[in-house]
Amino acid sequence: MGAITTPRAIRSRARLGNVSREALITVIVVAVLLLWMGPSLYRQDLIFLAATYSLIALGMYVPFVLAGSLSMAYSAYAAIGAYAVALMSVKTGMSMWWGWLIGALVAACVAVLLSLATQKLSGFYLAAVTLLFGIAFEHWLIDGPSFTGGSAGISGVAALTMFGWEPPRYALVVFAILFVCVIAVAVDRLRKSVWGLMLQASRDNRNVARASGVNPMHLTVVALAIGAAIASTGGSLFTVSVQAVTPETFTLSIVFLAIFMPIIGGRGSAWGAPLGALIVVIVTLNMPGYQGSGELLLAGAVLVILIVAPGGVIGWSRALINRLTATYQERDSR
Repeated sequence: MGAITTPRAIRSRARLGNVSREALITVIVVAVLLLWMGPSLYRQDLIFLAATYSLIALGMYVPFVLAGSLSMAYSAYAAIGAYAVALMSVKTGMSMWWGWLIGALVAACVAVLLSLATQKLSGFYLAAVTLLFGIAFEHWLIDGPSFTGGSAGISGVAALTMFGWEPPRYALVVFAILFVCVIAVAVDRLRKSVWGLMLQASRDNRNVARASGVNPMHLTVVALAIGAAIASTGGSLFTVSVQAVTPETFTLSIVFLAIFMPIIGGRGSAWGAPLGALIVVIVTLNMPGYQGSGELLLAGAVLVILIVAPGGVIGWSRALINRLTATYQERDSR
């Protein structure tokens, strides 16, 4: 007699299959990026920029897509991470790795305080207040305490070292890609976890969540803190790549771009954020044969995606694969 397959074994096998597919796709994408980048310093800079955008977009993905809370303060969170690394390197002489950790903690604390101050706001009003906070924070960096460097920012940041070894720029780019992949996997696992499902349920119907004993406000605060910490690592990565930071580095335009990145890539998966970031960088900065405004071309691309593929590139790809699979199975059954 054959072995009896239990429902738990079936679920475990399906989960393992999904993980294997994601790992294979990730390896293929990373390999393609490295082959496309090659020794070109310009393309390496583009990859660094795409990685920075990816982390900011992944930070926004948690509260915006999963919790339905639109905060516009992510330029400030990224700046906190950037300045934390710069200050640790230039002002204290300590390892900049401490700046990554401190920047994430400070950004998370600021997000919690801001969410508690705006807990009675939602929708447009929440977006407007957090937008004003982002503007105020940028002006504070320029006109505030002297340690921020004013409008000139902070330069002369030391190169990144790992256990005394200073990796070449190509190795740093590989590190940036792998770091984004790790964060994307973590966010996608968070989306599929019990906590993530509770967060999405409270987003869809807060009254039902409260009736189930779940406080939607507490879930949203935690989501905002996680998102701010992730976004701060994007700022830290950018400072590492250029070894300097200025207040104009992280403006509100980055926030507006980060909103559209998951829409372009696909909101149904956390991988839509880095995919959308890569598409944004290619369209705005590296579109061959196009010398016009990259922002105008991006706006047209977003409009087409919203009309043709509301699920983003990933959603459209999944639908296409399912359609082809169904067609193949239908032909095979005949």
